[in-house]
Amino acid sequence: MKLTDSISLSVVKEAQRLSETQCEIILEEKNTDIIVSGKKLEAAVRVADTRFLLLTTDDIVYEESLNIFYIDIQSGIIESLSLGGEYVTGTVENLSVNQNSVSFSFIGDTTWTVQVLPTPSLRLPFSDPRGVSRPMGLRKYIDISATPAPARADGSR
Repeated sequence: MKLTDSISLSVVKEAQRLSETQCEIILEEKNTDIIVSGKKLEAAVRVADTRFLLLTTDDIVYEESLNIFYIDIQSGIIESLSLGGEYVTGTVENLSVNQNSVSFSFIGDTTWTVQVLPTPSLRLPFSDPRGVSRPMGLRKYIDISATPAPARADGSR
């Protein structure tokens, strides 16, 4: 995996009261017809020839969430998830790219690690760290972990 600057976003629909900004992914100045949510591209990581991991935000000061997309330029979005919560904000910092994962800080002193799985794996309900949400499904292609795990409202982890 390697950071790349060959991807950019082009706004196709601005954020509305109940929806995020929608952008088309541009690869090497060519339209891909792949639409993702988020206005600001925080990072683009090439995973394989046609596969990328994208981190986007909406650039909202008081309630920022992070969108993570695993995409294939030829077939579209493979998987997506979001990280954040009500009245919580963060910025992507300390980004580190390894052979099969990306680590970064986003909210507080938590280090988040997103790993691209070599093969799809069974997705168990409620197995993601607190603050992570993803669409319903039985399989996952990316795994996310938090160190230290975000604290719950009752103070437990």
